[in-house]
Amino acid sequence: MHTTLPEPWLSFLRELDPVAGEPTKIPCIGGFAVTQHYGSARTTVDLDVIDVAPIASRNRLLEAGGKGSSLARKHRVYLDFVGIAQVPYEYEERLVPIYEGLFENIHLFVMDPYDIALCKLKRDNDRDFQDMLFLARTTPFDLEVFEQRYREELRPYLFGSISEADFTFARWMEAIKEDRGKTKD
Repeated sequence: MHTTLPEPWLSFLRELDPVAGEPTKIPCIGGFAVTQHYGSARTTVDLDVIDVAPIASRNRLLEAGGKGSSLARKHRVYLDFVGIAQVPYEYEERLVPIYEGLFENIHLFVMDPYDIALCKLKRDNDRDFQDMLFLARTTPFDLEVFEQRYREELRPYLFGSISEADFTFARWMEAIKEDRGKTKD
């Protein structure tokens, strides 16, 4: 877990902080969480966020730091509000604050490894798959907890093809088991 926010994120968020105008909770998902909190070496240029509260702050932050904004062009990173994210039902209870005290208004939170992995399940591109494997390798990642969260907190609330999600989840579980088998040899 990283305790220091590197550039360009630090400068970008410091410039965004006064724009929020009030204490603003920002749950971070995706590549930013995987790289900046969990330590993946891959890079990302966007900070995927969901459920930013209060909404007025979210709108100000996205206008000032969203894709194509002057701050985004200056720092070459941007905020990306994920409006339709399929997240585990009770993820908010497990959010952990990160980089506490670094900003006056912006309060960043990160999902736990299971919730991040499950957020990536429906899209299932190669980067999502690699992020999930990274989390399964580098964090305490219990497959029973992962499956329970999928079955109880994600699957009942999914929209779209449940059979595709089930297939992807089964493939991911098998990939983790296979990966863990290789590391024991």
